[in-house]
Amino acid sequence: MRHIIDLSDLTMDEFNELYKLTSNIIDRPEGYTDACRGKVLGSLFYEPSTRTNLSFSTAMMRLGGNVVGFSNPNSSSAAKGETLKDTITMVSNYADMIVMRNPNEGAAKAASMFSEVPIINAGDGGHLHPTQTLADMTTILRLRGSADNMKIGLCGDLKYGRTVHSLIHFLANYENVQFYLIAPRELAIPEYLRQFMVEHQMKFYEVSGLEPVIPMLDVLYMTRIQKERFASLDVYESLKGTYCLTKAKLRDAKKELLIMHPLPRVDEIAQDVDDDPRAVYFDQARFAMYARMALLLTLSKQSRVRMPKHLIGMPNLRCTNPKCITHSETYLPMDIIHTKDGERCVYCDHLVEHVPEPEVSEEG
Repeated sequence: MRHIIDLSDLTMDEFNELYKLTSNIIDRPEGYTDACRGKVLGSLFYEPSTRTNLSFSTAMMRLGGNVVGFSNPNSSSAAKGETLKDTITMVSNYADMIVMRNPNEGAAKAASMFSEVPIINAGDGGHLHPTQTLADMTTILRLRGSADNMKIGLCGDLKYGRTVHSLIHFLANYENVQFYLIAPRELAIPEYLRQFMVEHQMKFYEVSGLEPVIPMLDVLYMTRIQKERFASLDVYESLKGTYCLTKAKLRDAKKELLIMHPLPRVDEIAQDVDDDPRAVYFDQARFAMYARMALLLTLSKQSRVRMPKHLIGMPNLRCTNPKCITHSETYLPMDIIHTKDGERCVYCDHLVEHVPEPEVSEEG
């Protein structure tokens, strides 16, 4: 069973085939209007979404398929306390593929353990967003030709920005990519991602200023400060509006610069940038639909696979990330990934800690 939890789950050969299919659909969409006829996409959005939800639904309908699901967990059995395991088990009986957005980090990985059909991660908290990366890569490759030898600035919320995390992961596959990580200290990339970049010998610079680096960039990837990710409104208020890209700030930028944004924007890109030919974020959103069409068509050809009933974990481990899915879905088996800087949670990539096993009292 091939799930899409992280775009790096694909080999480069698989990605190149997927990109080729995406390009074919962009150039000749009328040739794919019945490609998924009779197929059903289960759409489970536990968090509000406009672009991703509509993009997937439109992609499936343009392929001739159907969509079932919910866009508000309060209208689902989750509001009654149903576990993620039970929801996924049931929906995989009805659908041929499942796309899911969930505020808990690692939720997509957890869902894949109980599904008989492919799971597509449409965003798991502040962790990953692989299909946005698919859209981002489509944009870069269509408009720039290659991601090799590229200087890319990632600006804004790099701590909770799942689109940034997924993009960094995938760009490890390309040669001589230089990253300018533009963020205030409070929103710098997570340590696990910094370690990932070090281990993969990815060249990066962490800076706090946007304007000094703009002239060097081939791609500028703006992100919003995400209010919904902050536990404290005061902290959000102190950081919002930290960066705002205006037409004046682009005066010394390269003529071939690509200005990207996963959207929605708030105040980080001024309206006067929209008419600049280097602003490609609305093209990026259109490419996202075609890329998701290619992904759905590819995954729809997989056969249903029955999942094992019993999963074994390590009960003396606990994830240190309070937003990890394992803290709300406590039946999930804990497991780890061994890295140079320690043992990390298989679901959300954060460090784990060992906890003492409960003592068994002897009676009588």
